[in-house]
Parts: sequence; structure tokens; C-alpha cells
Amino acid sequence: MISRPSSRSSSPWLLAGPGALFFAGMILLPLALTVILSFRVYDHATGIKDAYTLSHYIAVVTDEYYLGIFWRTLRVAAMTTLICAVIGAPEAYILARMRNPWRSIFLLVIIGPLLVSVVVRAFGWSMLLGSQGLVNQALQLVGLSPVRLLYTETAIVIALVHVMLPFMVIPIWTALQKLDPMVEAAAWSLGASRFTALRRVVLPQVSLGMLSGCLIVFGLSASAFAIPGLLGGRRLKMAATLVYDEYLHELNWPLGAAIAIIVLVANLLIMLAYNRMVETRARRMLG
Repeated sequence: MISRPSSRSSSPWLLAGPGALFFAGMILLPLALTVILSFRVYDHATGIKDAYTLSHYIAVVTDEYYLGIFWRTLRVAAMTTLICAVIGAPEAYILARMRNPWRSIFLLVIIGPLLVSVVVRAFGWSMLLGSQGLVNQALQLVGLSPVRLLYTETAIVIALVHVMLPFMVIPIWTALQKLDPMVEAAAWSLGASRFTALRRVVLPQVSLGMLSGCLIVFGLSASAFAIPGLLGGRRLKMAATLVYDEYLHELNWPLGAAIAIIVLVANLLIMLAYNRMVETRARRMLG
């Protein structure tokens, strides 16, 4: 009689222990080591020294070069998230209203690109958007002059939307699966138009699913490396490619670690603020 409560109280810890140790070893420990590395002194002649400084953080937040790259990263991530939301929400709504077997077929079409490597898809877009790519060839066929798309922010946004769209569709579609279709039909029977029912009934119900999709897309877009590296080129840098250059080209690991930590903190602050704003609005609308 006395031993049962203790065994029950220890069961959650025993169950969560392996996962917590794995999370600490794979996430928290490398992150802590990166934070420590970002404060180490670096000398171009002798390398990393056994001393600590704030100069790397000061150099990053006061240099217009780094600030411009951070602003470009946030701008590209925000544009990608907005376009994915505009495209993904109607796509998820249509998918939720489909019946089998068409729903399964189109769901496979949406998830299918995830089975292809991001690098392969980036190379595919580089061939489409290049100076002699299919897009410019199509423009020349209709009598228009070719445009420069490759190595621009437009090319990065287009490729990121293609890669990130499933991460927006799936959370919204999952939220729509929990919505009773009769609720929308009830709004129609009470005189609401389809657009009003969609705006006043469906959209508030799936706002949390859209929130999840936006957070996933924004976080992955802001930390993307392969697509900005292949479609942005050497001049159009983003945060991930900047960290890569500092680590492998400049060999300034402390500065690269400081840039990575700043990007991580900025992403967390933006995502937490957006999460709080959307959840507060959803609670207000849903009562």
C-alpha cells in the first residue's frame, strides 16, 4: 500500500528519461557549447584563444554588413511564409472537401516533393530560372526580353515556397479535419454567404493550424542553407550561408557561433511574439 504511490510518481520520470537525455545530448549540449564558443577570443594568426570577449556580438550588431544580411534573411522568410499561407490555406481547404480516392491522390502529390532532396530541387530551379532556362525561353517565345531571376531574392523565395508549402498545408488540413462540416452548412442556412462563412466560421477554427504552419515555415526558411547557397550565389548571402563562410572559409568559429546564436534568438523572439498574438486573437474570436 505504501510503495504504490512512489512507483506511480517515478513512472513518468522513467518514461521521459531516455527522451530527455537524448534531447539534452543532441540539442542542449551542442547549443551550450556553441554559446561558450561565441565568447572565445579569436586571433587570425594563432586561432582560438583561451579567453573570453563580447567583441564578436558587438561587431555583429554594429556592422551594417551583418545587419543587412539579417534583414534580408527575415524579409525572405516572411515573404515565403506569407506566400505559403496564401497558397496553402485554400489548398488545404479544397483538400479537406475532397473525397477518396482523390483526397489520397492529391495528398500524395503534396507530400511527394518531400521525398526529393532539397539540393536536387534547388538545382532544378536553377535550370528553370537561369539565363537560358525554360522561363526565359518561354518569355522569348512570346516576344518578351529575358529577365534575370537566378541569384536574386525572387529565385530564393520561389524555391523556398516550393519546398515549404507542404509544411503549411498539412497543419491547416489537420485542423480542418477536426471541423464539423455541418457548422459551415449551418452558417449558410442562416443567410451567410460562402465568403462570410469561410471568414467568420472556418478561418477562426483553423487559425491555430495556420499558426503552426507559419511558425514551421518561418523557422525553416530563416535557417535554410542549401537553397540560398545554390540560388543566391556568393554575393546574395543569408544568415545560414554567412555562418557557413565564417566557419569554413574564414575559420573564425567564434564569430560564426555568435552569428548563429543571434539568428536563433531573433527567430525565437519573432516566433514567440507571433504565437502570442495569434493565440490571443483566436481566444478572443472563439470566446
